[in-house]
Amino acid sequence: MTTHDILGQTVTMPVQVRDGTNATVMYDVPLEAAQALAPSGFEVIETEPGRAQFALALVDYKDNDLGSYLEIGTIYFVRPEGGGPDGNIITHLPVTEHFTCVAGNQIWGFPKSVERIEVTNDESTSRWTLEMDGELVLDITLPRGGTDEMPPMDLVSYTLIDGRPHRTPFIQGGAGTGMFFDAEVSLTLGSHPIAKELASLGLPDAPVVLTTWTEQMRATFGEPEPL
Repeated sequence: MTTHDILGQTVTMPVQVRDGTNATVMYDVPLEAAQALAPSGFEVIETEPGRAQFALALVDYKDNDLGSYLEIGTIYFVRPEGGGPDGNIITHLPVTEHFTCVAGNQIWGFPKSVERIEVTNDESTSRWTLEMDGELVLDITLPRGGTDEMPPMDLVSYTLIDGRPHRTPFIQGGAGTGMFFDAEVSLTLGSHPIAKELASLGLPDAPVVLTTWTEQMRATFGEPEPL
């Protein structure tokens, strides 16, 4: 059993998420623009000639070994250069609590930082705003709801730890899941540099491929493995 000492607390692997709300908005973007923002050593997966997919992940962790907190991730779908399984890589991962920020940086190399995130839910929509350095990054509203069960899926997330590529196996599933292919999504970008990165992908006007919502997400994050 692997453990990590984080700020005087012991974190036992794998890390368990027992309850959380998860939303994803998937965009169709230019491959060249996505590749320019992905870390070196990784090839962005081409979905159609000259096109790729980019996702915003919005998570409200309610019962998690690392605490309760909000999180927004900018996600690219990649494979390691030279071969390897398809997975994702996160380039920015703002969170609202210090402990999970330190744990995410130290254990996996996730690019977490503590920022201001606010969420407002009603019966059919969820609105998320992110501010960094006193500037608006994004303000997004998407549909929420669903009754499907999402079976546990084996997935891979890539990170860089001290500049070296690693892969982290994780399992994610849940209940109260909805998938929307014709969803109305409202996205406003601010003036922060990360907002300008998103604008370089064609957001907010890039086509939305789909949105997902999981009311009761469950997940397990394993130990990172060097490539």
